Amino acid sequence: MTTSPANQPGPFPFRFFEGQFTADPYPMLANMRAMGAIVEIPLPYGDGMKAWMVTRMEEAVQVLKDRRFTVDRSAVFGERSTQGAGQQFNRGPGFLNHSMIMVDEPDHRRLRGLVSKAFTPKYIAGLRPGIQQIADELLDKVQNQGSMDIVNDYAYPLPINVISDMLGVPRENRAHIREWSQALTGGGNFSREERRALMYAFSDYVARLVAQKRQRPQDDLISQLIQQEDEGDHLSESELLSMVGLLIFAGHETTSNLIGIGTLMLLDHPDQLEKLKADLSLVPSAVEELLRYNGPVASPMPRFALEDIELGGQRFSKGDLVLIMLASADRDETFFTDPDEMDIARSLNRHIAFGQGIHICLGAPLARLEGDIAFTTLLRRMPDLKLNGPRDTITWRGGFNLRGLVRLPVAF
Repeated sequence: MTTSPANQPGPFPFRFFEGQFTADPYPMLANMRAMGAIVEIPLPYGDGMKAWMVTRMEEAVQVLKDRRFTVDRSAVFGERSTQGAGQQFNRGPGFLNHSMIMVDEPDHRRLRGLVSKAFTPKYIAGLRPGIQQIADELLDKVQNQGSMDIVNDYAYPLPINVISDMLGVPRENRAHIREWSQALTGGGNFSREERRALMYAFSDYVARLVAQKRQRPQDDLISQLIQQEDEGDHLSESELLSMVGLLIFAGHETTSNLIGIGTLMLLDHPDQLEKLKADLSLVPSAVEELLRYNGPVASPMPRFALEDIELGGQRFSKGDLVLIMLASADRDETFFTDPDEMDIARSLNRHIAFGQGIHICLGAPLARLEGDIAFTTLLRRMPDLKLNGPRDTITWRGGFNLRGLVRLPVAF
């Protein structure tokens, strides 16, 4: 079943690009699923492009796996004229446009292959002692205080230190990364000019960091990428810099939000929290349920139809924009039993919080390990964890794609 705004009485009733959606998108998404599996929606910038929202699991997986939909807008509209080995690095906004999340095959396979060895389950499993040490050191700092801010004291610094150690980002530079990440996700109270300036600062930092690694290579992932480039592995300068920027950003942002949102969800569901504290072996299962129930990625990169397509009973025209709502698909009533109930021991949990198809999240094994260690360590050391302040004062950041908490004050 599909529908469109034209079939609805009066103005289109849902506002997807405003604050209320960031804080709690699920009632709105449930209404969208009731309207259809694929629903035409208006875009806020009104450039005449036809846009569709995919709301249900079956159709979401179909679109994510269908090569007739692309993440590369230029493949449809021909806007990127500098793509290729000789392209120049784009500073500022858009400098990640040459990373693997912005291209499809064959470039995607080539770029992903250059970093995939650093994200295999075997390699990631070897990081456990180091991640555990970081988690314990962070909690050591606040253990005697009786309170902390989960976001700023734990959820953010844990993954940023992990990915920075992997990449070889100096410790003194890590404090700036959070501000740059907020600019990328639309968080923070920045003006348009401030956000643009931060993007220039981030891209310039990445360029300087890569230049430093060229002069003094070390045993880190950036140095390995540079070595692969020097060995003729078809990695252009723009691709290298975009890849490093993406790894810095994506390597911590979603996991940080998983830990923050996940902790809030456990506090919101005391029965599930007590069940988890009683049996910490359930933490890996709980991480999967937290990803499904209220994950940090509401929607991945939009897709564009490469040709006229019929899928899920809907006809797409070449150039149509398609938004795949992972958050909606993971609450699909036709796919999950009691989807609006949080069950940390859910036995059949085939969520798509990490996406599907060729763009499935490369860092999923790392995110799962970090989530496992973060929640296990937190609940083992602070079993009396509780919210420290009114629930309605919790504020969210981000927007249509990525979501997270600004702060989460807790007592223990």
